Amino acid sequence: MARARIATAWLGGCSGCHMSVLDLDEALVELAPAIEIVYGPLVDAKEYPENVDVALIEGAVAAEEHQHLLKKIRQNTRVLVALGDCAVTSNVPGMRNLVGREPALKRAYFELTAAQPQIPGEVVTPLVKTVHPLHTEVPVDVFVPGCPPSPKRILYVLSELLAGRMPKLEGEMVKFG
Repeated sequence: MARARIATAWLGGCSGCHMSVLDLDEALVELAPAIEIVYGPLVDAKEYPENVDVALIEGAVAAEEHQHLLKKIRQNTRVLVALGDCAVTSNVPGMRNLVGREPALKRAYFELTAAQPQIPGEVVTPLVKTVHPLHTEVPVDVFVPGCPPSPKRILYVLSELLAGRMPKLEGEMVKFG
């Protein structure tokens, strides 16, 4: 039996959802024979691959780079999972929308620096006008709320998808925050 090709990506967020994936602990060892991780922060892949079965995407769309990567992920992935409150609702990164892109950049790169105040254009990708959740850019197949989602919730979603079923998040499984 072929192993499922799994990818993860980290957009505008804190990496807490990836930490919850790592907190699967022994369950990761149990999943290992059934999966191949082909892209993500823990894999040395430079380009998003084709024919990915499941992509777990953390974070909100906060920068142009996120838009481009998210569209590439959607084109090359069978099941796209919005992992965590930032991906589902834009959560904390979306707070930038209250002040706007330019005032946020000014505060971070001019007011809070003592040396060489400038917006680092070569290092920081241009920001989108407003931060938004994944489903406003591309179709999302599964929404997994939580900040971060619990390892139990992530394991349930992965197990269901690996079994060929769409997960049904109910009760405690749909809790935000």
